[in-house]
Amino acid sequence: MKNLMRYFKDYKLESILGPLFKLLEASFELFVPLVMAQIIDVGIKNRDMGYILGRGGILVLLGVVGLACSLTAQYFSAKAAVGIGTRLRNDLFRHINSLSYREIDIVGTSTLVTRMTSDVNQVQAGINLTLRLFLRSPFIVFGAMIMAFTINVKAALIFVVTIPLLSAVVFGVMLVSMPLYKKVQRQLDQVLLTTRENLLGARVVRAFNRQEDEAAKFGRENDMLVSLQVFVGKISALMNPVTYVIINGAVIVLIWTGAWQVEEGIITQGQVVALVNYMSQILVELVKLANLIINISKALACANRISGIFAQESSIAEREGCRGKAGEDAAFIPRVEFKDMDFYYAGAKEPSLSKISFSAMKGQTIGIIGGTGSGKSSLVNLIPRFYDATQGAVLVDGVDVRDYALKDLRGKIGVVPQKAVLFKGSLRDNMKWGKKDATDEEICRAIDTAQAREVVESKEKGLEFLIQQGGRNLSGGQKQRLTIARALVRQPKILILDDSASALDFATDAALRKAIRENTKDMTVFMVSQRATTIKNADQILVLDDGKLVGIGTHRELLDGCEVYREICLSQLSKEEVAQ
Repeated sequence: MKNLMRYFKDYKLESILGPLFKLLEASFELFVPLVMAQIIDVGIKNRDMGYILGRGGILVLLGVVGLACSLTAQYFSAKAAVGIGTRLRNDLFRHINSLSYREIDIVGTSTLVTRMTSDVNQVQAGINLTLRLFLRSPFIVFGAMIMAFTINVKAALIFVVTIPLLSAVVFGVMLVSMPLYKKVQRQLDQVLLTTRENLLGARVVRAFNRQEDEAAKFGRENDMLVSLQVFVGKISALMNPVTYVIINGAVIVLIWTGAWQVEEGIITQGQVVALVNYMSQILVELVKLANLIINISKALACANRISGIFAQESSIAEREGCRGKAGEDAAFIPRVEFKDMDFYYAGAKEPSLSKISFSAMKGQTIGIIGGTGSGKSSLVNLIPRFYDATQGAVLVDGVDVRDYALKDLRGKIGVVPQKAVLFKGSLRDNMKWGKKDATDEEICRAIDTAQAREVVESKEKGLEFLIQQGGRNLSGGQKQRLTIARALVRQPKILILDDSASALDFATDAALRKAIRENTKDMTVFMVSQRATTIKNADQILVLDDGKLVGIGTHRELLDGCEVYREICLSQLSKEEVAQ
């Protein structure tokens, strides 16, 4: 929570003026019962219409000035709340993007989305209400009590008893409800997770006719959220009736006490009305304060959750003095080298990769093959440092990747992930993700290499073709070819193709491999694939099995010396194709 207080520094003036104008409004409001008492005791008693109209004008003036102060306070409070919310959301988004895959895997995407949306909005609303009401309500409560003492000490003692009793109720409800609101927010995360999984997997759900099962699962999660909200709502709802009972009881005692004091001439009728008005003001303000505390409870719970995300530090940190070492680009230095490398995912007891050692020289094509879950993607994700090796080292151009500035390391690498991701915008804008100042000539050259020329030509607007969110208006094969082109635009020294041609037919796949081999010159290419035909002509093939490197060599060498590779080839190819 302390980390979030720094956002108030840029809104010090608004954070002061908002409550200040609310206090001014409250001050004018406290004078209203006194004016009313004068109207009753003097104007009405003496039937002096001029006096009544004069004091009525004062009431109107107090109302107009109070309204002006209220609107001013609202403006400054809203400006501070919205400004802080905007900056908080921007910083949170920036921080989430700085986290490594490891932290994102641990926290979970649905949780991060909830923090960015629901939690930040709740904090923003809490700040707005706090600036407007947090000082005003206590000021009115204690101000009304003080004003009551100026009227009659004995009657004011009722206020002295009532206010602590009301405070005990209000703060008691707050202490009980705050932990429960945290549970509500956690369950909201779970509902969001279920919703996200269902929407992303809509095709699979329908293909297996599991709509009713998923609806039932969502219903259970939603019912749990509702039950938690109803439970905490019932506790919070106790506040209003209990406060009303206490206040109305105090009003009854006040009227009873005031009646005999009026009869004995100790106080006037107008003063009794003023005391009742002050008690009513206390009632209204305590109801406001109760609702404020509920909102503050929610906001504090959300603020702590947001602080928890800010407390997450990326495991991928740049070392001190790291200024983007370029590494030597000599022919005898491997472009990429793994040295006795082990890798564990967060919380895993067994390594995903164990004792991996190999070298890839400049201009080589490295094929990586293995069964599902053998660690192929994990291996290539270590090169751009999406994850860090647990033991051993990964070197690029002779330099440990941990000694690079991330910007310089990843500037050398082009990555095409397993899932083809395109962003909403023009085709040209998507191609420039790899190189902001890329010319149309460079883009077209990359598109030709990626065998995506027909994709562009089939669209009326060419490079200005508007791609929808996630590339919904493109087929799987079109998206894969365009993501390959996007990586090629930057002309990286290292190109990683992580099973990025799985949606292509064999002819297009073959043409793509040929074009990459002919047009990439000194580029080192890593090709991850489940297809033996995709990697069989690579300069070096890595065979992974259960996280271990069980074979390394050319297609011929592995056929003779690696049982796992031979089984993969024979399961996919005919004996004639294997022998070629």
